[in-house]
Amino acid sequence: MERKNVWNSYDEAQLNALESLAKDYRAFLDVGKTERECVTEAVRLAEAAGYRDLDDVIAAGETLQAGDKVYAVNMKKTLALFIVGRENMEKGMRILGAHIDSPRLDLKQNPLYEDTEMALLDTHYYGGIKKYQWVTVPLALHGVVAKKDGSVVEIVIGEKEDEPVVCISDLLVHLSGKQMEKKASQVIEGDDLNVLVGSRPLKGKEGEELKDAVAAYVMDVLHRQYGVEEEDFLSAEIEVVPAGKARDCGLDRSMVLAYGQDDRVCAYTSLAAILNTAPQDKTCCCLLVDKEEIGSVGATGMQSAFFENTVAELMNCLGCYSELSLRRALRNSKMLSSDVSAAFDPDFASFFEKKNAAYFGRGLVFNKYTGSRGKSGSNDANAEYIAELRRIFDGHGVAFQTAELGKVDVGGGGTIAYISALYGMDVIDSGVALLSMHAPMEVASKADIYEAKKGYEAFLKEA
Repeated sequence: MERKNVWNSYDEAQLNALESLAKDYRAFLDVGKTERECVTEAVRLAEAAGYRDLDDVIAAGETLQAGDKVYAVNMKKTLALFIVGRENMEKGMRILGAHIDSPRLDLKQNPLYEDTEMALLDTHYYGGIKKYQWVTVPLALHGVVAKKDGSVVEIVIGEKEDEPVVCISDLLVHLSGKQMEKKASQVIEGDDLNVLVGSRPLKGKEGEELKDAVAAYVMDVLHRQYGVEEEDFLSAEIEVVPAGKARDCGLDRSMVLAYGQDDRVCAYTSLAAILNTAPQDKTCCCLLVDKEEIGSVGATGMQSAFFENTVAELMNCLGCYSELSLRRALRNSKMLSSDVSAAFDPDFASFFEKKNAAYFGRGLVFNKYTGSRGKSGSNDANAEYIAELRRIFDGHGVAFQTAELGKVDVGGGGTIAYISALYGMDVIDSGVALLSMHAPMEVASKADIYEAKKGYEAFLKEA
C-alpha cells in the first residue's frame, strides 16, 4: 500500500497555491517564535477575517447565531476560534487542534551574571532537546517583561539585520578530547547552556570602580532600550530561540527550513483552513494550545479547563447551555489532533520501519498508534473513524499517509489526542512529517504543508 509522491499530480494553479501558502507560512513563522507571538498574529489574521472576541460578546450581553465567528484567548498563550454552525451544538463540533509551543531555552528568573569579564544569562531548557545542537548558533531573545506598575514590555532582540545576536559557546576541538568521549546527552550539560551577551565593561565615573562592570553594561543597554531593571527579570518570560527567518530549502525550493515547525506547521495550516471555511452545519473550531512539549500541563495547556469552559460560554451565548448539553457537544465532536510526525530519513534508516513510516511529498500523516513502545500513552483511534476520514480525504483529493514514529522498540510520541479523547469524542493524531524534529532548525515539505491545509478544510466541511 505504498502512497505516491504527490508533486507530479499538481497543475500550474495548484503549484501557485502551494507556493503562496508556503510564503504565508514562512511569514507566520518569522513573527511567531513564541506562543504569545503566535497568538497575537493569529488574532490579527482572525479579526481581519471577521472574527470577534468572545469576551466582548459576553460583556455586551449579546447573543450569537449561526454563521457568527468568534475567538477566545487564554493568558495570551492559547487561542480557540469558532464558526457557529446551523445545527444545535449538542450534535457536536468539528475540531482542529494543534500546539504552538516549541522546544527552546528559557531565561531563569535570576539569569544575569559575570565571569572573567564576560556577561552571561542562565537558561533552563524547555521540552525535549539535544543540548549540543544549541551551541555556536546565532540566537535571539523573544519575550515579555512584566513590571510592578502593571505595564508589560515586549522584547525582541536579534531578528533585524542591524541588531546583535547572542550565542552559547563550545569548547574548541583542540582541547575537547575528554568532551568527545562523553555520551551525546552529556557533551553539553543543561547548566552549561549559558548565553553570552556581553564583554564590554561599563565605564564608571572618574575614580569609580564598578563591580561586575560587563554585566552592568548589559543592564544599561536593556534599561536604555526597554526601560527594564535587573529586578524585572523576576517577572519576565524571555525565550532564547534561533535567530533568522524561515527559508526555502533545497535547490528545487521544495521544502521549508525553519525553527519551531513543531508544531506551528500544523497550527498555521489549521488556522488557515478555518479562516478559509464558510459556516457549516456543525460548529467548527480551531484550538491552538500551549505546553504540549512538557505534557500539556498548566493553565494554558490542553489539560486545563480552558477549552471546556470556552465551549460552555459559547453555548450560553447561543442560548443552549446546560451541563448535559455541554457534555453531549463534547462527546459528539470529531477532532484532528494535529502534530508533526517523523519523516523517514535515509541517513538514519535503521530507526524506521519502512512500510509504516512517513515520507516527504506523500501528504498529511495519520498516526493511529502513538505513545511509546507498547502503546503507553496512546490514543489508538477507532477503525470506524479512520474509515470516515479516508472517505472524506479521498473524496476531496487530499493526499494522506499513515505512519508510526519509528520502530516499536526505539521510542515514540503523541500529542493532545489522548486528552481530548477523555470527552469520548473521535480523535486521531495527524499532521505533517518533519526532518530534524526538535532541532533548532527543522525541515518540512511544501507539498505536505499544502495537503495538510487541504485536508483540514475538507474535515471542517464534511466530518
